[in-house]
Amino acid sequence: MISAARPRLVYERWTDPVAGELLGRAEIEVVRLDLQASAEEGWAALESAHGYQVATRTDVAGADNGDQWLAGQALVVRCPNLLAVCSAGAGYDVIDVEACTRAGIAVCNNSGPGAEAVAEHALGFMLDLAKKVTVADRALRRGPLGDRMTLQGTQLAGKTLGVVGLGAIGGRLVELCAPFGMDVLAFDPYLDGNAARSRGVTAVGLDELVERSDFVQVTCPLTNETRGLFGARQFAAMKPTAFFITTARGPVHDEEALYAALVSGSIAGAGLDVFHEEPPRHDNPLLRLDTVVATPHTAGITVEAARDIAVATAGQWQAIFEGRRPPRLLNPEVWPRYRDRFRDILGVAPEPATVGVR
Repeated sequence: MISAARPRLVYERWTDPVAGELLGRAEIEVVRLDLQASAEEGWAALESAHGYQVATRTDVAGADNGDQWLAGQALVVRCPNLLAVCSAGAGYDVIDVEACTRAGIAVCNNSGPGAEAVAEHALGFMLDLAKKVTVADRALRRGPLGDRMTLQGTQLAGKTLGVVGLGAIGGRLVELCAPFGMDVLAFDPYLDGNAARSRGVTAVGLDELVERSDFVQVTCPLTNETRGLFGARQFAAMKPTAFFITTARGPVHDEEALYAALVSGSIAGAGLDVFHEEPPRHDNPLLRLDTVVATPHTAGITVEAARDIAVATAGQWQAIFEGRRPPRLLNPEVWPRYRDRFRDILGVAPEPATVGVR
């Protein structure tokens, strides 16, 4: 069911051109938001939009007043016809879910399609840190090596992995680590003990996880619950031989506290794909440490993931504008009001509410 009025979708960019190709075959007007154009041009596109594929924080970092293009309260108020906003990946910290819900706007993410890429990246961090691959590479490039025994690493086999957030990414990482025979702990308030056991992990509290783990891997989204989840207390509780790895979002951990823990030797090293400021400044103190392996939020950027995400993105927008319940709806409680707004704005009513799991 395509709506009576032609819906308008505004996006900043697709992860792969296939999204535009797929949407081009549907009865949807697709408009690109040029972050380098004037604000007036941007608002002209957005104020009449019915859907918004919201720009990421990294995308808007170089734009004037870039935060205005994130889906916050101000944007919601200024775009009265907006029915749905979606993030490009699993993270949705670029969207104020509460503001959207109050306004009757559906919020979706794109969890799942990029999980393989991020989980493999996380495993790569684990192997790199344990085997001191990057540390050894840097030492070789600096000059005469000296005693190679100073580069002695460790193994993953038999170690304890602690996963914070057992969603699509965390779950896939557990599968990838299975051949190493690791003991896997998981902290996830939305995961019960039976579900954890069925996935081969032990559900524990955060305190127990950080105390017992040799590798602490953070894969949770950035929410009010997870902001500042890792601070000085958590790092102090970790083993001095343990590694902290995150492919989540920078504000989940305290960068100053992490730096202090690394410099003092409270933990052995860190693998960081995310920072508070992205891209991170070249003089970020963490980047000066040999115990840190870092990438600029590229864990999910693979050829395969980009295409999979683009296909899923297009499919989700097609579902939305055909009046179907989107597959990755984050605020299912919005559905009754959303249906009324959809009918008033586009002339037809979406399917009735069904029981959904966030």
